[in-house]
Amino acid sequence: MTLALFLSVLLGSILLGLPVAFALLLAAIALMLQMDLFSADILAQALINGVDSFPLLAIPFFLVAGEVMSKGGLSKRIVRMAMALMGHRKGGLGYVAILTAVLLAGLSGSAVADAAALVSILYPMMRKAGYPEGRSVGLLAAGGIIAPVIPPSLPLILVGVAGNISIKNLFLGGIVPGLIMGTALMLVWAFLMRSENVESFPKADKAERLAAFRDGIWALLLPVIIIGGIRFGVFTPTEAAVVAAVYALFVTTFIYREITIEILFDILVNAGRATAMVMFLVGCAMVAAWLITVAQLPQQLATLLGPLVENPRLLMAAIMILVLLVGMVMDLSPTILILVPLLMPVVKLAGIDPVYFGLMFVINCSIGLITPPVGTVLNVVCGVGRVPMSAAVRGSWPFIAAYLVLLVLFVVFPDIIITPMKLFIG
Repeated sequence: MTLALFLSVLLGSILLGLPVAFALLLAAIALMLQMDLFSADILAQALINGVDSFPLLAIPFFLVAGEVMSKGGLSKRIVRMAMALMGHRKGGLGYVAILTAVLLAGLSGSAVADAAALVSILYPMMRKAGYPEGRSVGLLAAGGIIAPVIPPSLPLILVGVAGNISIKNLFLGGIVPGLIMGTALMLVWAFLMRSENVESFPKADKAERLAAFRDGIWALLLPVIIIGGIRFGVFTPTEAAVVAAVYALFVTTFIYREITIEILFDILVNAGRATAMVMFLVGCAMVAAWLITVAQLPQQLATLLGPLVENPRLLMAAIMILVLLVGMVMDLSPTILILVPLLMPVVKLAGIDPVYFGLMFVINCSIGLITPPVGTVLNVVCGVGRVPMSAAVRGSWPFIAAYLVLLVLFVVFPDIIITPMKLFIG
């Protein structure tokens, strides 16, 4: 009864058009009233306590770092470096897009920001070289969603906070799945390009490659500093966010010299707005998560999923299907903040590795960013590239299919993720 009340109020509010944060708050209030616990003071205190978290401090700093890198010229330098390495191959701009997506993922952690950067820089080049319109934007969108998986990743931070999972372990565990996703895109792109007649670019000579590398080395050093610092205990993920923001500001201001006071002001305003929205959503979600625990909803869910708890792989398959369906109609952050607190106790009861579950959850939610009917990233690439949604949907399906195959493989053979994750974590 309590579980049905929570879900009906939450889903009903969302269907009526209420913002997800307010829908979560309303569902929490419904639970409080049902349990005769309602108090405005308790509600306000729970909302404040929900965002009073040291790990969440990483969010504003990573947002600042992402904005600085986006407007400070790091994206175009990474593209130039990828062009020098792979631009001469058949379908070379596609490989450049994938390599750039993987490198950018280690800088910003935002699928929307990465996809927008990829489209704005590479799509005009792909169109001029004769690449199919839909397939080009489909690839760029698919490349953009690698960002939530490879650290630093804002969704991994949210999963860590919502599920009480080590953010350090999530960051280190996300490296290999992200690289596998990039490799899968390259294999699919190579298959699709067999019969295409597109313009090739001259092979860069040694001097050009060296010049591109020298220009982009400052951007490449950032993920090395972040991952290395976290892995060897130099700083925590939250402290890594501060390092990333300071480093990005230093490079773009004093080395590339593309950030002015006016641009910096806009960067801070944009990051502040984004932080306010995310933090309010997190606060409302943490109120709901607290009441979910008090109302013993996970235990009710565990009773419903009783037969599956005995078979961890079957349970993961069922959870992945649920997350995939929800991710198709809801954005990534709300999906994490709603479902992770509800599912985490069931996952632990089944003996599933929490870090593995968190990574799988983020990978699955990321796929939802390029699937209709919502497809946030798909909408962004269509808007930036001025491409019809129908063409983008047709062009993205081979890459979505590749990601779904990977998802099945990760469920059936969890050691693909778990074994390298343990090596990185040590």
